[in-house]
Amino acid sequence: MRKAKNRILLNEILRLDDLNNVKIRFNLMFQDNWNPLALFKNADTDTLLEGQYWNYKRNKSYKNGQITIGFLRLNEDNLWLLFHVGRVTRDLNNFDGVGYEYEVLSDYEKYFGRLIIKFQNKAQTMIRLATSVIDECEVVQVLPDTFDNDIFPGYDKIRLSWGELSRVIAKEGWKTALQNQKGVYLITDVSNGKMYVGSAYGEYMILGRWRSYVRTGHGGNVELKKIDFEYVKTNFEYSILDIFKSTTDDQTILAREGWWKGILKTREFGYNKN
Repeated sequence: MRKAKNRILLNEILRLDDLNNVKIRFNLMFQDNWNPLALFKNADTDTLLEGQYWNYKRNKSYKNGQITIGFLRLNEDNLWLLFHVGRVTRDLNNFDGVGYEYEVLSDYEKYFGRLIIKFQNKAQTMIRLATSVIDECEVVQVLPDTFDNDIFPGYDKIRLSWGELSRVIAKEGWKTALQNQKGVYLITDVSNGKMYVGSAYGEYMILGRWRSYVRTGHGGNVELKKIDFEYVKTNFEYSILDIFKSTTDDQTILAREGWWKGILKTREFGYNKN
């Protein structure tokens, strides 16, 4: 464990003077409709900042002139990535929506996407007064470049939006892993819960099939061809149900595909028609 005297705390880097006028927002994944890390990876800064300046119900998150610090959670080990430091310039008096106009404090932009802290939030609220938590925010790393956690996580941990898939499919680690395994995969429409089960056993195996989804949105599948590509980009999620060695007989793969279609009822209620 790191000795206390060697710890570097957040404000030793930021050097903010009036901590009474600072709030820190710890942005977490909320169910399946709010994933700050995915937004960051897909460079959707506008949506991420909408969340940073969101008001819920009748509770105001900030006040005029207040400095806000935005972190997003990286994993279950209480690691957080800095993505924003700004100042509220106008209270819009809006609830259940974006409540403020703001300016980005440019002096800190060099740390956005690079500075990682360790912090265990023991309270239910995600917006904390800096005075109450900043001495518990330990800087564990300043990355040499913008955070890019696209290391292949293992087949059983794959859960990718179309945007994420289109990005990682070109990474060498992902290419190596996906082109050497046959498998059965799942496409989920997160807007309505419909699913599509597919199999991969041809050239480049899973990589080959998923490349076709990135390129066309439908991969040649009859029912998926009926769906607008822009809808696919927004609502489709990709995961793997089964993997097999490249030497596995194709009929074994097809049998497992059929089994999963039956279990998940994707012929009756999803996008499979065969």
